Amino acid sequence: MLKINARFITSAASAAQFIKPDKPVIAVCGRSNVGKSSFINMLANVKKLAKVSKEPGRTRLINYFDMGEFILADLPGYGYARVSQAEKLKWAKLLDDFFGQEQGISHVFSLVDIRHDPTADDRQMVEFLNYRIIPFTVIATKADKLSRAQAQRSITNIAAAFKCGAGNIIAVSSETRQGLGDVLEKTEQIISL
Repeated sequence: MLKINARFITSAASAAQFIKPDKPVIAVCGRSNVGKSSFINMLANVKKLAKVSKEPGRTRLINYFDMGEFILADLPGYGYARVSQAEKLKWAKLLDDFFGQEQGISHVFSLVDIRHDPTADDRQMVEFLNYRIIPFTVIATKADKLSRAQAQRSITNIAAAFKCGAGNIIAVSSETRQGLGDVLEKTEQIISL
């Protein structure tokens, strides 16, 4: 099983500040308040590696973490309504520059809340990843909030919304650590390519 030894590297506010890693880069994206920081902390097995906030829209930079065998990039959340249009455009440019890097991104964990159908922003992100031919896995967060049957129905709905197979969706819970083994297994596959 993959051993993760995590540490924060740096934050980037522009393309000039992007790091040039010598190992695979896995990005974590999702709408504001979907549980990106909690997911990163679960993956790293460190409670406060990524700052968790009840207030959405806190991550405004790309935060890089050295996870041992790979680099994890925590991207700003999208879809937060209480941010100015200028700030949204700034984030959009930052993400476009990030995904347009020469060395490329090895994989993206695209997070959605399992309790809700994917938003228009979620669908746009997945369409963007498909357009850019960037491999991704959908991570359905907050799985502990639903029964097993409800979670399975929700995964089927998410797969239909994204036009992908249900096998490309991993249900996780940072509270119970459900799905962590599947995420680690997927991560091992990614870094072995």
